[in-house]
Amino acid sequence: MAAQFESFSHPFTIMFTMPLALIGVILIFFVTRTTLSVTSFLGVIMLAGIVVNNDIVMVDYINQLRAGGMDIVVAAREGAATRLRPVLITSLTTIMAMVPMAVSRAQSSETMAPLALTIIGGLVAATVFTLVVVPVVYIIIDRTAARMAAFWLRLLHRHEVDGV
Repeated sequence: MAAQFESFSHPFTIMFTMPLALIGVILIFFVTRTTLSVTSFLGVIMLAGIVVNNDIVMVDYINQLRAGGMDIVVAAREGAATRLRPVLITSLTTIMAMVPMAVSRAQSSETMAPLALTIIGGLVAATVFTLVVVPVVYIIIDRTAARMAAFWLRLLHRHEVDGV
């Protein structure tokens, strides 16, 4: 991802939402009194792919806006507003597809219900965090990376001037 975004900081922004998505998984498991299983861990892997995809869409669009000369805060706000519909559509279609699997009482459905619940709970939380937290984290990480780069450049320049 660092090569794709030509930055080491943007992959951290993208991966920031995944631990937050687990909050939704934990909450839905607590509410439904579901236990962890192999299929729920498979759901976490599927959830990670969907969440990372949504975050990549968001960060890429913010980068495009910034490349066009837009201020970082305005670009983050505009990116969240513009990508609201694609992120919601992706999440809602996946959630709606998982509902029958989560509520089914057919024979052997109890093995697949944890997978569906994992994806539903994680996507609900991750969608909110993608639309709210990712733009904020993008701004914070980008500004921190710029400060660190400026610090290292000043330090390097100081050593060149001192002849060290």
